Amino acid sequence: MIEELGDWTITKVSHIGRFCRFAWLSMGAMFGAIFKPKGYPLVLTQMQAIGVQSVPVVMATGAFVGMILAIQTYGQLASMGLEERLGVLINIAVVKELGPVLAAVMLAGRVGGALTAELGTMNVTEQIAAVQSMGTNPIGYLVAPRVLACLLLTPFLIVYADLLGILGGYFISIYQLKINAGAYWNYSAIGVELWDVTTGILKGFFFGGAIAVISCYKGFTCRQGAQGVGEACTEAFVGCFMTILFLNYVFAVVLDAIYKCFWPLRPLL
Repeated sequence: MIEELGDWTITKVSHIGRFCRFAWLSMGAMFGAIFKPKGYPLVLTQMQAIGVQSVPVVMATGAFVGMILAIQTYGQLASMGLEERLGVLINIAVVKELGPVLAAVMLAGRVGGALTAELGTMNVTEQIAAVQSMGTNPIGYLVAPRVLACLLLTPFLIVYADLLGILGGYFISIYQLKINAGAYWNYSAIGVELWDVTTGILKGFFFGGAIAVISCYKGFTCRQGAQGVGEACTEAFVGCFMTILFLNYVFAVVLDAIYKCFWPLRPLL
């Protein structure tokens, strides 16, 4: 029993150490790629695959989040005569929490799985070893463009999700729930601050970096065979999802403390 526990602990610590080393090398290679114009075509290719092709699903996610929030929260606010404040609740929830988190989760499923499967297949077929045998750093050639693309485009995708979430909540509130449009936007303008929007976008950089690094690591270290690639894709999504939730909690605690230091009170609605 003690030996099994010791073996398990050593294995987990070893995995954590290898992942930290991989993440460190990936970040270094990514910053190096910024100053190498020859690598820009690789980055643009990944931006097309990771960012542009993810726009429809991210925008649909944001729109449905806003619409569902409007329907689910209207009854509680209307019972207190506060239905005109519905826009504040929807817009703060979308731009600060639900928009960034759900957009990142969708990217973890779509982009993270694709990155893991692609690099995992290259690992199984020894293409990564072939790249290394030609004197090319596989992390700089394969990982850095993907990490940089995720890091740059995830905040923009979150902006799209926020925009569609706001519009979705607006159309349901105004045209289905018959809330006064002027009051809806006035209360929203008072309640939603630039800080709320900025924090949501700031999260995107860390969410995107986490998705790319975890997915690439799982692809680089997957077991041989089709089953190994499938397991790596599953582990990558679960790891990305849990990391997104953990980072969101850390941001909630840290940014809330920073906000209270400089702006002790929110404006009264």
